[in-house]
Amino acid sequence: MAHEAVVPAGSAPPLAPYSPGVKAKNTVYVSGVLAMDRDGNIVGSGDIKVQTRQVIESIKSVVEAAGGSVSDIAFNQIFLSDLANYDAMNEVYAEYFGDNSPARYCIKAELVKPEFLVEITSTAHIG
Repeated sequence: MAHEAVVPAGSAPPLAPYSPGVKAKNTVYVSGVLAMDRDGNIVGSGDIKVQTRQVIESIKSVVEAAGGSVSDIAFNQIFLSDLANYDAMNEVYAEYFGDNSPARYCIKAELVKPEFLVEITSTAHIG
């Protein structure tokens, strides 16, 4: 099955060889997203709410660049560097996903740099 890379304008530069997203037919796979700005700088150092918002906004931009919206996201995989941040992350998460929340899981994991507090990867089905 053919797929196409999805790279929204203003995306942070990848830390490794990957695309921010990939679209295969009507499915969009969003790579693990970290709290970085378009220049690759960490956003919200030490603030889980700021980092969560940055991550979800970046996911949203990938899904929208592929022709979808946040409501098309069916599954999220959430990685937290510290489970003490779980409630605060969920406060921001609920603003985006509210009553029609996707399936998900959340685990504690060591992230690629200690300054990152959250990483989320998503799967969306468009159309």
